[in-house]
Amino acid sequence: MTRLSRRDFLKLTGAAAAGLLLWETGCTASGQNASSSAPRQAPTPSADQAYLAVAHGSDPAAITEAALAALGGIERFVKPGQDVIIKPNICVDYHSPEYAATTNPEVVAALVKLSLGAGAKRVRVMDSPFAGISPTSAYAASGIEAAVNAAGGEMEVMSPIKFAKFDIPLGKDITSWSVYRDVLGTDVLIDVPIAKSHSLARITLGSKNLLGAVSDPNLIHSNIGQRVPDLVSLIRPNLTVIDAYRVLMEHGPTGGSLNDVEQANTVIASHDIIAADAYGATLFSLTGADVPYIKKGAEMGLGTLDLASVKVEEINV
Repeated sequence: MTRLSRRDFLKLTGAAAAGLLLWETGCTASGQNASSSAPRQAPTPSADQAYLAVAHGSDPAAITEAALAALGGIERFVKPGQDVIIKPNICVDYHSPEYAATTNPEVVAALVKLSLGAGAKRVRVMDSPFAGISPTSAYAASGIEAAVNAAGGEMEVMSPIKFAKFDIPLGKDITSWSVYRDVLGTDVLIDVPIAKSHSLARITLGSKNLLGAVSDPNLIHSNIGQRVPDLVSLIRPNLTVIDAYRVLMEHGPTGGSLNDVEQANTVIASHDIIAADAYGATLFSLTGADVPYIKKGAEMGLGTLDLASVKVEEINV
């Protein structure tokens, strides 16, 4: 399989270029091309905008909207005519949202509505469930499919033929990996994990959630503390929104007992995935430095662990 750098991929535009890429990689289906040759950049905040926002309240949609408003509104991230992909956690098909194994559907739907309201051309929502689990059944069981459809978004089943190997120039342990092409090519990527415990990584937050955008995610579990930030250095979402409305405190990532679920009524949002993850770690009585993939992400310059050095705005709705 031919390796492409991220920049080379983003320079490929039009159906002919897409066809050439697919011929070289042995694939035979068309995919989305990026609209710009420049790497995707998360916009930094102005003086009157929060660097990181934390909203609390009983309505998942309302606290999502409040967190985005504190950051300067969704318009800071989504411009008219842009293509948006929202990446929640939809790992299983046997738990309803109350079990906190999958992202809250109301949080996802709120982001769909906000993006469309900002003029997005299209908003797609997608994830790769665990091996052996049908995406169609997982999308339905999570409640996300119904919520997204009602909000005007599109659910996309991630096709195996849309994965391709990309170089990871900043990678410390992995220097290339197979990633879903549309996730790299979209104008705006919004990462929407649910905060939950994880038997290997300690906790799942924004950085860990990106494993649903790559092939062979179980291979990332080897040296997960370094391989996750290696992937983050390539994928780089524009916006991370951590769903902590319900938090799976124990027996993650799949859970199964409501006794393990804490009603935290919180949403955390930032352009800085490491800062968002660092704050999310505090929900588990940890710091970002306690979680290897968050600490190493900061060491790679992917974001900050020092929340005292940035403007954090807390909102009660």
